[in-house]
Amino acid sequence: MQVGDPAPDFELLDQHGEPVSLSALLTKGPVVLFFYPAALSPGCTREACHFRDIVAEFAARGATILGLSADDVAKQKKFDDTHRLGYPLLADTDSGVARSFGLKRRLPGLPAKRATFVIGTDQRILAAVHSELNMNIHADQALEALPTPA
Repeated sequence: MQVGDPAPDFELLDQHGEPVSLSALLTKGPVVLFFYPAALSPGCTREACHFRDIVAEFAARGATILGLSADDVAKQKKFDDTHRLGYPLLADTDSGVARSFGLKRRLPGLPAKRATFVIGTDQRILAAVHSELNMNIHADQALEALPTPA
């Protein structure tokens, strides 16, 4: 997925077992969707906690943060409870959403690639951040891609 592409719609369960759909959230404002390989792993924890630490800045720009991995609902809940993330963590257990965003790896059994997409209310990609190793740039670059409040 690149800037300007339409983001595929999806509905997945969050860490509380509640359904979350991209199209429904976009009626409220832009969405920042970050894909991470594995809940509770060191790199993914750093990334998720950085989003948590600047969540107010995203909210000030009207954006909703969504984290997504192939982990099941129970593991997503443990991740949220352990680090008090406070935003939806979605369980893409069959990696269907990761595949639709072009993030599924070629080798079977490996987790999806780490990437972040800023999605506008028209469901188009406003920004895409791809870095496997620098976890902090995902939140920072996503925030920069959002319009500043008037």
